[in-house]
Amino acid sequence: MWTTGATVITDLIQLIYVSQPFGYDSATLAGILLDARNHNTRDGITGALVCRHDIYLQLLEGPADQVNAAYARILRDDRHVGIKELVRRDVTQRIFGDWAMLHDPEVSWIWSREDIADGQLDRATPADVVDVFTRLSAKVQTDAST
Repeated sequence: MWTTGATVITDLIQLIYVSQPFGYDSATLAGILLDARNHNTRDGITGALVCRHDIYLQLLEGPADQVNAAYARILRDDRHVGIKELVRRDVTQRIFGDWAMLHDPEVSWIWSREDIADGQLDRATPADVVDVFTRLSAKVQTDAST
């Protein structure tokens, strides 16, 4: 259960998807982040976007209806191709509760380009995928406290 002010959210979900950027450059990425932060703040969604020139890996968390609506917008967004849902699960707490959309361009802990080309993401379990974001959250919290 999650609260926002006096509102209790009982249908909190996490959705993680992967896609490939279409026309990846800093302006496209800035537009995606601006859109995500504006919509997510309005809709009570938090999450993180891990990105580089060959992959977007994004976690969205919030009320089920709002997360589903956000994902529907992403499916229609021509800045993403090859969108694939990896994880959808009910949760009782958020991993990125303080972030409308954390942007993380790190490449050191995510699968390499070669790993992706070799199908590593297709072999990853839902737990492996969630672990990427759990580690990112821990890293952000550690960095913030130092």
